[in-house]
Amino acid sequence: MAKLRGVIDLKVNVSEVHTLLYPRPVVLVSCVDSKGKRNIITLAWSMPVSFTPPMVAISVGFQRESYRMIMESGEFVINIPSSELVKEVLLCGTISGRNFDKFREAGLTAASAKKVRAPIITECLAHLECKVEKTIEAGDHMVFIGRVLEAYAEKNFAERRKDVLLYLGEEKFTTL
Repeated sequence: MAKLRGVIDLKVNVSEVHTLLYPRPVVLVSCVDSKGKRNIITLAWSMPVSFTPPMVAISVGFQRESYRMIMESGEFVINIPSSELVKEVLLCGTISGRNFDKFREAGLTAASAKKVRAPIITECLAHLECKVEKTIEAGDHMVFIGRVLEAYAEKNFAERRKDVLLYLGEEKFTTL
């Protein structure tokens, strides 16, 4: 293995390669099924993918309840939490929505979105309402590419941007 600028080479197991991409912004994705059941999933795998039209992508494991709901409804909301919600973010990422109402368990407030049926999480700093435009199977995950239909944030979002939660892996978080 070649040396790079004096950096000690470290072999990384390819099954752990995603950890090299941390820290990453963490989001709470909310969704709803056809019967009105709501759910929240914590994700660090989200990103913008197009300026025009505005599109974002999220990656959700096939076994997740949110995968089923997003496939069924064709929509989701990306909610951007602050560091004040770290306990709620962790809870929503560690319990299954099949067995629990994550809004109730985490003490989060669901409110009507403007353009989609999936709710927003009012405690979050910003919200991106999305309609699924395309799905891509990627190993054990489905990548949902969503067109952003509506986006809005708290008035002081620019000042609070440094407080957006970043995921470090292994259930650890930081901010800027």
